[in-house]
Amino acid sequence: MRDYIRRILIAVLMGLCVSLLFLGGKHPEASTIPNPGKADHWIWPATGKVTDIYGTRGGKHKGIDIAGPLNNEVLAVDAGTVTKSYFSDSYGNVVFIKHDNGFETVYAHLEHRIAMEGQRVVQGGAIGRMGSTGDSSGVHLHFEVHHDKWTVNKENAVDPVAALGEVMEGQAVVAKTEGKGRAMEAAGNPIKHGADKPVAIETNANVHTVGHGETLWSIAQKYQTTVNELSVLNGIKENQIIVGQQLKLNSHSGGKQYMVTKGETLYSISRKTDTSVDRIKELNNLSGDSIKPDQVLIVK
Repeated sequence: MRDYIRRILIAVLMGLCVSLLFLGGKHPEASTIPNPGKADHWIWPATGKVTDIYGTRGGKHKGIDIAGPLNNEVLAVDAGTVTKSYFSDSYGNVVFIKHDNGFETVYAHLEHRIAMEGQRVVQGGAIGRMGSTGDSSGVHLHFEVHHDKWTVNKENAVDPVAALGEVMEGQAVVAKTEGKGRAMEAAGNPIKHGADKPVAIETNANVHTVGHGETLWSIAQKYQTTVNELSVLNGIKENQIIVGQQLKLNSHSGGKQYMVTKGETLYSISRKTDTSVDRIKELNNLSGDSIKPDQVLIVK
């Protein structure tokens, strides 16, 4: 009897040991930056509205999504070297940057890539333009941070908020700003994940500096104006511009912008922003009443 009990106890102990061995062999999923102090000087990579955060979609979303206007500037969060710059079916136009502190960042779904593989970039340097290429349902930047390096399985992915500051879905963020708490509250208050609220973003630009790969058409699209108006304001002939040239912007390029959310109409937006439908259409050169989610409208 005692031998029988002894054998049962030995079997149970062996089972526990095997279970612990398997549990110990699993690689824990990284969720925070191992040493946030190494990245506390990073800047936000784009101006816009946070539309998705790290860890959603059943834990499969390994970054932060920032929605904004088509061709909005995307910036390097810190100095580093471009390790990859290419087009893929999933990421679309994407740029990878390896930083001096050991992290690698990813900038996906770009409309246009400016930084090329092997290029050294500075913090705040334009590395691309926001778009909706690859597996994307709207204009936005998908931004990821990886400890050491990016891998296909993304086992090194970490939550960017450890470096950029806590954000909630619906908050507006501003590029080139530093320090914790760099997200700015939009339309009064941030919203919780899954909610749907309007976002107004203040812009005060009166001058635009031409970047690599830009054209008068892309600049006109960015600031909701026309090539002809930019040409007249700046005395440009034959649409010729050069990198570094400063362009005066029209009176519509500054002011308050509004990002459209699902189900909204020009009428509902006019009521919320105290602006007439006709005025919104005039400011945005709209010929009809059709608008779509994540579209940015000038409302003042």
